[in-house]
This record gives sequence, structure tokens and C-alpha cells, in this order.
Amino acid sequence: NTKQALGAASLALQNSFGMTCDPIANRVEAPCLGKNVMAATNAISCSNMAMAGYRHLIPLDEVLVAMKAVGEQLPHELRCTGKGGISATPTARAIEAKLKDNDDGSNDNNKGARPQGIGDASKIQC
Repeated sequence: NTKQALGAASLALQNSFGMTCDPIANRVEAPCLGKNVMAATNAISCSNMAMAGYRHLIPLDEVLVAMKAVGEQLPHELRCTGKGGISATPTARAIEAKLKDNDDGSNDNNKGARPQGIGDASKIQC
């Protein structure tokens, strides 16, 4: 019912406050894929909780207002810029450089090769 759906949404969003957007090489495959899987399982779990009668404490409209405020407080570097979080680690920077070389064709020995875990879907950008 509608009340359960709103409760499930409230619970699910409460569980994801303050998440950073820090895609490696400014591509949405890593760590975004894992975060999306986590969000999907969170949604299913919260839906099951709501249908089982678990009462959420904070109404969805208040959660949305609070979530917007938290998002606005996050530093710019953690908002899909590739300048913070996982995307700023030395390994992520090395992956980014290797992908840039491959995209530019400047690394003919490894042309078309991608680091493990980075496939064609990684061409999608934030």
C-alpha cells in the first residue's frame, strides 16, 4: 500500500545519506556499480521491513529535505568530480592514465586493453 511504500522509501534513503560520488577515471563502472547493487539490496530490504510492519521513524518528506541539505554540505570534490574519495587514490589515477592512453591511441602496445574490471560500459561518464 502507499503508506508502506513511503515508509520503505524513507528507510532506504535514510540508509544512503552522505554517499560520495567518486567514479574512477570519471566513468560510472567503479565504484558506482557496487554502490548501485548495494542501493538495490537496501531498497528490497527496506521494502520487506515496511511490508512486515516495521514503522519508519522519520516521514519521507522530512528525509528528502534532510538529504538535500546533506548533499549541499558535501564538499565539491565528492560530487562526481573525480577529485576526491576513491577516484583520488594512486591506483585510481593510474587506471585513469592508462585509460586515457588507450582512448588517445598513444599506447599502441596495449591499444584496446583495459585494466581489469573496466569494460566498454566504462565509457559512460557522470
